[in-house]
Amino acid sequence: MIQGIKKTAAYLYLLIIVVFLYAPIITLIVLSFNRSRSMAVWLGFSLDWYKRMAADPMIIEAIWNTFFIALASAFIATIIGTLGAIGVAGMRKSTRTAIMTFNNIPLLNADIVIGISLMITYLIFGISLSRGTVLLSHITFSLPYVILSVMPKLKQTARMNYEAALDLGATPIYAFVKVVLPDVLPGIISGFLLAFTMSVDDFVVTHFTRGAGINTISTLIYSQAKVGIKPTLFALSTIIFVVVLVVLLASNLITNRKAMMMQREVL
Repeated sequence: MIQGIKKTAAYLYLLIIVVFLYAPIITLIVLSFNRSRSMAVWLGFSLDWYKRMAADPMIIEAIWNTFFIALASAFIATIIGTLGAIGVAGMRKSTRTAIMTFNNIPLLNADIVIGISLMITYLIFGISLSRGTVLLSHITFSLPYVILSVMPKLKQTARMNYEAALDLGATPIYAFVKVVLPDVLPGIISGFLLAFTMSVDDFVVTHFTRGAGINTISTLIYSQAKVGIKPTLFALSTIIFVVVLVVLLASNLITNRKAMMMQREVL
């Protein structure tokens, strides 16, 4: 009896969490198909807001800026972060500990501190705020995440394999590409995806380091919130949610298939 009550309470608790998480998203999706501009009145199903979104140059530019900056910053941060992690992994333990402590500080700092400090730095050196400063800022705050993603994989990599490749006549670069890189590749991919996600999701740092007229999706929504959010942004948010959902489902499906294939090979 008591066990049944605990199980029911656990399911009820989970249901409440799911409702709180997804009820706003479902509401947003429904409103994106509402013919009315008002959120309080339903005038029938319509795709008009999706058409207007596709024809709105401000939204298209914000989408382009968001994903261009996210991809570029994630790519550059992944390269620099991977090289930095390799360098840190080869240092003495005391030095490595000190550097990793400094690496973790931006992760614990508030975004507003990072955003304002970067803005002040650009202004002190006479750098005009633009798309370039946003890109540089995103690279800066993404680097610690890449390093933290790559470092554990480097610790799992057997150094003797790399040294054996050198003893067999391989150059350092060839030995790294053929021996070390395959082992740390999952960490590099995780770091890239994490940096990309952090960049797309960022608002505060972008808000303080962007120039006039430069908008990403987050800053565009913030600017429209002052005068009333247009339903075209509901349509944009719905598309982003659906794309993320499809990617996650496809990723899980591929992972499950690989696991099943490995189990079959073992059996």
